[in-house]
Amino acid sequence: MTHIADSHDVIQVRGARENNLRDVSLDVPKRRLTVFTGVSGSGKSSLVFGTIAAESQRMINETYSAFLQSFMGSPARPDVDALHNLSAAIVVDQERMGANARSTLGTATDAYTMLRIIFSRLGSPSAGSALAYSFNAEGMCPNCEGLGKVSTIDVDQLVDRSKSINEGAITVPNFSVDGWYVKAYSESGFFDPAKPIRDFTDAEMSDFLYKEQTKVKINGINTTYEGLVPKVQRMYLTKERESVQPHIRAFIDRAATFAACPDCGGTRLKPSVLQSRIDGRNIAECSAMQVSDLAVFLAGITAPSVRPVVTNLRHTLDSLVEIGLGYLSLDRESATLSGGEAQRVKMVRHLGSSLTDITYVFDEPTVGLHPHDIQRMNGLLLRLRDKGNTVLVVEHKPETIAIADHVVDLGPGAGPGGGRIQFEGTVEALRASESLTGRYLGHRVSLKDTCREKTGVMPIRGATTHNLRGVDVDVPTGVLTVVTGVAGSGKSSLIYGSLPQRDGVVVVDQSAIRGSRRSNPATYTGLLDAVRTAFAKANKVKASLFSANSEGACPNCKGIGLVYMDLAMMAGVASVCEECEGKRFTAEVLGYKLRGRDISEVLAMPVSEAQEFFTEKPARVVLDRLAAVGLGYLTLGQPLNTLSGGERQRLKLAVHMGGGTVTYLLDEPTTGLHLADVDQLLALLDRLVDTGNTVVVIEHHLAVMAHADWIIDLGPGAGQDGGQVVFTGTPSELVAKSDTVTAEHLREYVA
Repeated sequence: MTHIADSHDVIQVRGARENNLRDVSLDVPKRRLTVFTGVSGSGKSSLVFGTIAAESQRMINETYSAFLQSFMGSPARPDVDALHNLSAAIVVDQERMGANARSTLGTATDAYTMLRIIFSRLGSPSAGSALAYSFNAEGMCPNCEGLGKVSTIDVDQLVDRSKSINEGAITVPNFSVDGWYVKAYSESGFFDPAKPIRDFTDAEMSDFLYKEQTKVKINGINTTYEGLVPKVQRMYLTKERESVQPHIRAFIDRAATFAACPDCGGTRLKPSVLQSRIDGRNIAECSAMQVSDLAVFLAGITAPSVRPVVTNLRHTLDSLVEIGLGYLSLDRESATLSGGEAQRVKMVRHLGSSLTDITYVFDEPTVGLHPHDIQRMNGLLLRLRDKGNTVLVVEHKPETIAIADHVVDLGPGAGPGGGRIQFEGTVEALRASESLTGRYLGHRVSLKDTCREKTGVMPIRGATTHNLRGVDVDVPTGVLTVVTGVAGSGKSSLIYGSLPQRDGVVVVDQSAIRGSRRSNPATYTGLLDAVRTAFAKANKVKASLFSANSEGACPNCKGIGLVYMDLAMMAGVASVCEECEGKRFTAEVLGYKLRGRDISEVLAMPVSEAQEFFTEKPARVVLDRLAAVGLGYLTLGQPLNTLSGGERQRLKLAVHMGGGTVTYLLDEPTTGLHLADVDQLLALLDRLVDTGNTVVVIEHHLAVMAHADWIIDLGPGAGQDGGQVVFTGTPSELVAKSDTVTAEHLREYVA
């Protein structure tokens, strides 16, 4: 391997062995844009996130006091011999932004803070200081406390009036008859707990449901009594919906209806703030404007007292527009942004930063972006580099690989078959190289000569979700349909707003899979049942012994393999269980073998190895499906909470395959896939259609568009400028006749 000369101009990595890395040594040039490529599971993330970024952040954490470190957690040192010349690393990932109902796009980017300063100086009549315009401080509407919405509760979803409290009249989740919550009601003395609720007097009913917090003594303990309705509101309704468990979410959906606060009209602000205006608009109206329109409005504010603030705010808004987020508004709740949108919002925050010589680390920044938007994203990555920063990007899209100063390709395969450097150098040299990425960089999927004929249609009529303008469109059945258009054009609103409610429609998206660190591909797909049966049969013992959640679990770590220790003031630590050495099972269970392997060794196998190991048909069926969706590198026992969005989607697809003829709705299934794996995905989608299914894919990848039978293109722009169907037809017709931005990029691609 040729190394760039040792100097302070490179980050030196020596002997990296994190996860599947095989003693990797390389020099990453500083103040340059380096793209890391390779198939899924080849070790890109282990090198970039697990080694370089992790060590930088660990060393920064160590500069803080023990007290501060206790709140930050203490990451373990990555498995690497040496790292030299690191700079402070900022990871800009696709994690959704916090599930806090008080966080909006405006508060997350500081744009709302700047808007408050402008209103505090120019608003007429003035509402006071900048804090007076904040819905999280002095300016909050007293009725909804700055949330913008109020909830009304259906009491019949909380109680069964035919029963007494002792008989279980309270039907709220986690309120069991023998639990502490219910004791507070049964022993409060305000009513008879043995009397059916329907027989309560008005005063008893009022105390039971609505009494304000009151000090009472229960079993000799001083505690606070609170009516059931305010208690449920406080416990369940003040939290962001996405942050609660699914069964509680289902209860909230049944029991509560949310409406805009009647006092503030959903603006979150009190009357004095809403009366304060600049050029006829109040701060809530400015926050509700599309970002691109707000930028135009601000151009008309020229007062010298706010000039620097207006300049800064316009810079932030222009960056949002440039990155393809001009369709959002500042009052949009952060929790409702997609992973790709969240990543781009974080990016804008860093563009405005005055820090330089930082290492920025990006995880597939093109997710959710149309080729038209990828060009803008590339511009931002280059701007970050040109400010004097080192930019490291894990990416598969050829459009972004093309702008790299330096490329590092890992492989050749995934999991144990990867973890080695295949190539380092310029994009030109990569194209000429024999590496898989180099060979596929110029690869093009051609348009089909003949497209499959539809078997029928699923009509959508008058769709108006979000920005859709009363859209009428027919989605064909029995074929592969690709729905495309720039980010924010209305693709998800059209498909997810109209089709999931219909019979025989299966949604296969990237959302988190319910489950904990105990769940893994083997448990989720039902493969573990087949594995346990095979072990039980071979050893003539009970199958339940081979479950880490049941009899066979190591008693010390309860089958998790790790022991969590709380160290009071210092950070909590997870250490490998000494009893089972992380294998999760008792010594007795590990003594039972299947063809020479114990259960923990089988769970450590990647899918591709397990395919060769298992001859049993039930296990093979599941393993073949996992390999078909491109997950051959995942180990059977990998915790589900460590999977990426793209991996979760492909795992769900594997579970749903083969369950009769259905309509599959997929959302960007190419996320996280190498160019070579996209061909495999297209073959899989073809198989699904050829066996009688309908496949509808929301996708930006040009290879998938070219391979489609039918295309539905939305636009022409994003937000208010989108929401219309601008083309329907075959890919060939799109290329030949249309002038949409999608047509432009697809023409260039197939040429």
